[in-house]
Amino acid sequence: MEKNQKFLVNAAELPDCIGDISAVGDALYAIGGKWKLPIVIALYDGAKRFNELQRCVLGISAKILSNELKELELNGFIKRNVIASYPVVIEYELTPYSFTLENVVQALSQWGLLHREAVRSGAINVNASPS
Repeated sequence: MEKNQKFLVNAAELPDCIGDISAVGDALYAIGGKWKLPIVIALYDGAKRFNELQRCVLGISAKILSNELKELELNGFIKRNVIASYPVVIEYELTPYSFTLENVVQALSQWGLLHREAVRSGAINVNASPS
């Protein structure tokens, strides 16, 4: 067997979980990281200018916000609107496609509240070492 041939795998031999893992990987590529979903959530109530977004998403630097906005625009979640005025105004708004994330955001929010309460109540010992 040649060196490169060892990586060729018959699709029938792959575990069933590969498809799920691949799909989750695609989702995390599009919306993963610390800032993308908070930016989307900040835009749920309407279009915002850059500085308004930076005030809404606490702790994000201007450089990171700029990069995240570009990635969200490339993935079809937000639209950048340039308003011809003096001075020029640039606003960001959600696209209709971004609303496909509503169930994801709601599920993460609900789970986050449950997890926070479980940690606070001691049901989960975050300081325990794995056995």
